[in-house]
Amino acid sequence: MAIKPTLSNLKPPRGSRHRKVRVGRGMGSKLGKTSGAGNKGQQSRRGYSRRAGFEGGQMPLHRRLPKRGFSSPFRKAYAVVNVESLNVFEAGETISPDLLFGRGIVRVQREALKILGSGDLKVALTVQAHAFSKSAEEKITAAGGKFEVIK
Repeated sequence: MAIKPTLSNLKPPRGSRHRKVRVGRGMGSKLGKTSGAGNKGQQSRRGYSRRAGFEGGQMPLHRRLPKRGFSSPFRKAYAVVNVESLNVFEAGETISPDLLFGRGIVRVQREALKILGSGDLKVALTVQAHAFSKSAEEKITAAGGKFEVIK
């Protein structure tokens, strides 16, 4: 019969508590002499911390590589959908960015949606998006649909 635990006889579960490793306490302790820090050098000293990307004084990789290009801080990120992927909808339906996201055609909901003209559109749809390519506009109107630019 097990003893009922009370405040007077509580113990932590077996294996949950470990003895603190005491370094530098003699050769018999496994961590004597250099206390597990290896031999000599910067990394064996107390308080040593290496900054990110440090390569021991060698010119770090992020400084060896050439700087290329330019990233505009005002770039607008578009979620992109091709005209051919709108064929899953029924004729006369109004397609909005929220509908495309709900159906899983747009995986990541960005601040703007752009319709591109790759492929053929076979159904007449009213497509609402923030931007359209010229070829997408032509294919939507050729299929008998309309495109509406969202501000």
